[in-house]
Amino acid sequence: MRSSPWSGTTRGEWRPMSAVTGYRPSATLPIWAEVRRQASRRRTQLALGFMVLLPIIILVAFEFGGGNDDDGNGGGAFGSLVDLATSGGLNFALFCLAVSAGFLLVVVVALFCGDPVASEASWGSLRYLLAIPVPRVRLLAVKLVVALGYSLVALLTLASTGLLIGTLRYGWHPLGSTVAAAIPPGQGLLRLLGIVAYLAIIMLVVAGLAFLLSVLTDAALGAVGGAVLLWILSSILDQITALGSVRNLLPTHYSDAWLGLLSTPPQVDDLVKGAIAAICYATLFWSLAFWRFTRKDITS
Repeated sequence: MRSSPWSGTTRGEWRPMSAVTGYRPSATLPIWAEVRRQASRRRTQLALGFMVLLPIIILVAFEFGGGNDDDGNGGGAFGSLVDLATSGGLNFALFCLAVSAGFLLVVVVALFCGDPVASEASWGSLRYLLAIPVPRVRLLAVKLVVALGYSLVALLTLASTGLLIGTLRYGWHPLGSTVAAAIPPGQGLLRLLGIVAYLAIIMLVVAGLAFLLSVLTDAALGAVGGAVLLWILSSILDQITALGSVRNLLPTHYSDAWLGLLSTPPQVDDLVKGAIAAICYATLFWSLAFWRFTRKDITS
């Protein structure tokens, strides 16, 4: 006589035998397995590698271009930034962050957060993960945490590499500023860490938007590119003064508020507003992603 695949409980309910033989949803898709899996991806290796390479490229550019100050192109605001960048390791790291925050970091964060779910769908492996079975909420949560972790690692890699090679080349000097007096090295390091923390919070908007698009589409390139294009669109709209106070609602409106940390005393009003806005936008996008994914039919 063939045994039934269903087993009764003491309360008179019925559930699959797999629930009796040790199945635990929390044991599926371990987070370190996803970390190792993403680490083996070529795009992860290239993205993190470029975070190391960029400060070196900037340093080499400064070295080869240092003697061309008489061509008439070294003045203006950019010339001042370059002069500050070569005046110490703190300033060099700040310059690397400044030139990356507007686009490069956006692309990297969108890549890490927009690729995981969409790429699984495009490969046809998403439905097999769910058939293990991995609960949908857990699958999304693990992929989101790992994506955010790699995004933070990329930001810290850029900042630490810039600080290291900048200090080795230009020395340990006060953090310069075009709007206030130089900040002592110890306090300047804290200001730099504050800038890194604020950029990490601002990038949560990109992470949330890319993750939402990753759930809505099976094309990883569409999720990554869509997040970047929407961020650029928000930046363009923020430059249109005719929009008035509507610009305050744009996710990119406070993206440059970290400049307030370079003043004496630091101006933190916009930092607080930008951090709150970024967390609210990211929470909204992630909530929509979880809501949609737990209700959609997975066919790929």
